Amino acid sequence: MKKETINVKHRPKYSHKKHSSLKMLDTFFRFNDLTTAKDMLNTIMQCAVQKRGFIDEDFSTIVHFHQSMRSFIRAGYFLRMKNKKWMLSTSTETISPLMQGSLSDEEFHNPLLVFHTAFTAFTVKEFDYFLGGMVYFSLGVYRCGPEKNMVSPYIYLTKMLDAGFVILERRKAFLEVKEGEEDETS
Repeated sequence: MKKETINVKHRPKYSHKKHSSLKMLDTFFRFNDLTTAKDMLNTIMQCAVQKRGFIDEDFSTIVHFHQSMRSFIRAGYFLRMKNKKWMLSTSTETISPLMQGSLSDEEFHNPLLVFHTAFTAFTVKEFDYFLGGMVYFSLGVYRCGPEKNMVSPYIYLTKMLDAGFVILERRKAFLEVKEGEEDETS
């Protein structure tokens, strides 16, 4: 019989296809509801900081949420890069505090500002470190807790979730208005 050798140095080919950040946001919110994502992030944060308890969710759910949040962070980073190229429709109607979420008035009118401030304060690797640490400490009972201040990345992530949802809602409203105008003119 002939022995087959396995090429250990072989790396998988990476796709050179560019992914749209809005499509990534849309995919994230298609699989994760805004309130569910914020609740899961809050639960993970609480269980990681408390040294006595661990999260009651299934491990696969937490790992899936961790991976989807990593994709969300990368989509937000790509949105930050395109900050000057995109114009979002701003609504002139009154804003309810429930719709605004954790965003200030200025951030609600320009949600891309949230991503800009978040990624000037922290890098993508720091957000990944935060998420990985929180998931690690929330899955078991450990004597020692996180070694860094983890409140600031948590606040930025909740604001980014709200801002991403606002961006998608405004994009859908903007596209519906454009389609309605085209129907009226034809």
